[in-house]
Formats: sequence, C-alpha cells, structure tokens
Amino acid sequence: MLSDSLRLPIGWAVPWLLGILLVIASQTGGAARHSRGEAAWSIGSGWFVGAFALSLWMRALSLLDVQFSLVSIGGPIAILAIGLLALIVKRTNRSEWSQCVRAALSELRGAALSQSARVLWFATLCWLTLRWFVLLFDVTTLPLYPWDAWIQWATKARVWYELGHMVPFERSDLWFSAGGSAWFDAAPNYPATVPLWQVWTNIILGRWDDSLMNIPWWLLAVAFMFVVYATLRRAGCNPLAALLGTWLVSSLPLANVHVALAGYADLPMAAYYALAAIAVWRWTDDRTVANAAIACVIAVGCVSVKTPGVVWALTLLPSVVLIAFPRRGWTIIVASFSVAIAALLVLARTEATVLGYHLHLDFAPPWRSMFESMFLLGNWHLLWYAVLAIAVFGWREVVSRPIVPLSLTVATGLLFLFVVFAFTNARAWVTDQTTVNRATLHLAPLLSIWALIVFHAWLQRLRGTAAMPVTSAA
Repeated sequence: MLSDSLRLPIGWAVPWLLGILLVIASQTGGAARHSRGEAAWSIGSGWFVGAFALSLWMRALSLLDVQFSLVSIGGPIAILAIGLLALIVKRTNRSEWSQCVRAALSELRGAALSQSARVLWFATLCWLTLRWFVLLFDVTTLPLYPWDAWIQWATKARVWYELGHMVPFERSDLWFSAGGSAWFDAAPNYPATVPLWQVWTNIILGRWDDSLMNIPWWLLAVAFMFVVYATLRRAGCNPLAALLGTWLVSSLPLANVHVALAGYADLPMAAYYALAAIAVWRWTDDRTVANAAIACVIAVGCVSVKTPGVVWALTLLPSVVLIAFPRRGWTIIVASFSVAIAALLVLARTEATVLGYHLHLDFAPPWRSMFESMFLLGNWHLLWYAVLAIAVFGWREVVSRPIVPLSLTVATGLLFLFVVFAFTNARAWVTDQTTVNRATLHLAPLLSIWALIVFHAWLQRLRGTAAMPVTSAA
C-alpha cells in the first residue's frame, strides 16, 4: 500500500497535470510557451483549471448516479490528460520543447542576473521554500479548526464522502419537514467546489482525515505564487523583481492564516478572483479565442467557489467593456454604474435581501473599525499604506493604456466592498474584525499584484524610460 506521502502527491498531480496541459494547449505558437513567465503561468493557472475541472467531473458523476472512487474520478481525468499530452507532443516539434525547457531552467537558475542579484535570487527561493514547508506542516498536522469550516463546508464533504455521491442540503424548515430524508448545515446553499476538493483528497487517502483533506489549500497557495511571478514577469519586471514581488504577495498575514488554518472558502475565492482578473487582463493584450476561453473558465470557477463570487465575477465586466468598445467604452461604463446606483437606491428603499445581505438606505459605514482593520492591525502589514501611496504617486500609470483595464477591475472591487459595508447588514460584522477581514481577503491578492505592477511602471517612468507595455514577447 502506498503511504499518504505518495498517495496525495500522485492523486492531486493528475488534475493538476490536466490543467497544465489545457493551458498549454490554449497557447498559440511555440514562442508563447517559452516567453517571459509563461512556464510559471502554465504551472500556476494549470492547478486552478485542473481543480475546477475535477469538481465539474465529480458533479457529473453524481448526476449520472456513479459512485465516487479513485477509478471513477481519477481514471477518466488521467486518460484525458494522457490523450491531451499525446496531442500536444504531436503538434509540437522536439526543438520547440527543448527550447521551452531550456528557457524555464535558465530562468530558474537566474542566468540573466548578475552575481550579487543571483545570490539574492537563491536566498529568496530558499526562504519561500522553507516558508511553504512550514505551512505544509501546519496543514497536515492541525485538525480542522475554524468554526465556519465545520458548520458550512466540511459537513458537505463528510456526507458526500460517506455516501459516495453528492446529495442536496436543505434549509432548516425543509429539513424538519423531511423526516430524516434530507441533510442540513449552516449554509446549505453554498457552492460545492471546495467540499468536493476535500472529498477527492479523502478518496485518495482511502479514509476520512480532517487534517490531510485540507492539502488543497496549500496546493492552491503554492500554485498562486507561480501565477503572481508570471504576471509580474509579463508586466516587464526582471526575474529578481518578480520573485521579490511574489514574496511580498505571499507574505500577507491573513492569507497565511487561511492556509495554515484551512477550511474556509475565502482563500480559494481570493485566488480564483485574482486569477480571473489577470486572465481578463492578459486577454485585453492578446485577444485570442484561447485567452478568452481561459478567462471565462476561471471566471466561472470563481462563481463556483463561494456565493459572493457572482458579484466578484461581475466586477470583471467594466474592463471587458472598455477593451471591447474602445470608443464608447467609458460611456457604457458610466451609464452602467448610474443604472446600478439607481437600482441600489430602489432596492434599499424596498428592504430587499440580495445574496443574504439586507439592503437598506442607511449610509453608516463603520469607518473606525474599517480603519483599524486596514491601517492599525497586523492583518495586512503595510498593504493599504502602499496602495494609497502608489495610487497617488503613480496615478499616470494607473490610468495608462496597458494598466487601466486592471485598474478598473480593482476600482470596481473596492466599490463593491464599500457598498457591502456601507449599505448592508454586513456593517454589524465589521466591529468584531471577522467579516471585514475575510471579505477584504477576496480582493487583497489582486490589489497587491496591481500595486506592484503600477509601482514597476512608475519606477520605469522615473528612470526616464517609457513604461513597458504588457506583452507576451520574450
């Protein structure tokens, strides 16, 4: 029998490999595969695509009334991955593959850096590796701890694992009237993606393990670091600057807490949303059908992680509109925001409930608690100070043509958070420093990446060179 240390890597390598191959297959031309940061992009985004594909297949098996097992879940995914690999190899000549591998290994060695920069490069790599091993120790040794993780997410995972298929969860009134034929937890309407990851992990292990089943949170966080590095490289940063930026994003304290104390869906929500925004941003530069497809898949994955994912996905629309309609884009955006504000006022006057939040025209933002969370407590270190400073000093870069689509997404996300805390019943949860931090976490990784991109462009302008546009060229 294989040990857990072999079962888990092999079991999760299958959907990850499928995701990587899907991303590689979507890239056009060999040059795109070995250009700046594309190897890291394929590895990082591949995990998210593969994990989402895994959840879709498990949903399909339940609809077909097929029991969950290693064979029924992992078998078809492995076969699809092998077939896709054969197709990619057939379409790609050996010299192209060797060129891709050499480019990736050269970047990993820091070959383009000076000797002193290479020392810092390897020191940072060692530091990140050590940090991730420490987080891995936390994830694999701590039992499922967060309260909401037990009453909202793991409940579904436990039931679906024991039954071998998905069953619906109902609200309390239907549960009482069902006479024992229905299942109930604190959030029966929450999406199934995260619990399905836990189910798959336990199926790999062959038993229920409330510690090891949280390994997807660690894998997600590691994969996201590849995405951050690839994004910064694509934005024009040199390898060392991109790696240091990756270290900064990975050091967000509250994000690390959500890795170590895994079980909430907020970190997956933040990662999928950031990846969706980056994928849309990549599409604005290289408007191919493949890039649009990847962006759509990640956006749908964002919706499938947590209920607010619907609204977070909608915040991507302004940047899409701006690029799709270059002449009338701003007019459409302003008109849409005006309609949205009018709708908000109408809904607020009618005491409506949207996604569980009660809208009421009572503008009373909890300024003090929000200020404490963002600027005084240690949840974000200096993130919000840096964002304000960069927005002020780098305002030209914020609205520049290469960056403005991403800036628009960030601005829309900030507006969404402000509306939630200013107009809904969520303000009551801000003072206890729980909901405000978990909701802000959804935007924080993307905000960090955006700040680093703007800062790099600002430095380029100070040095007297034009800000390097987003490009896929090597």
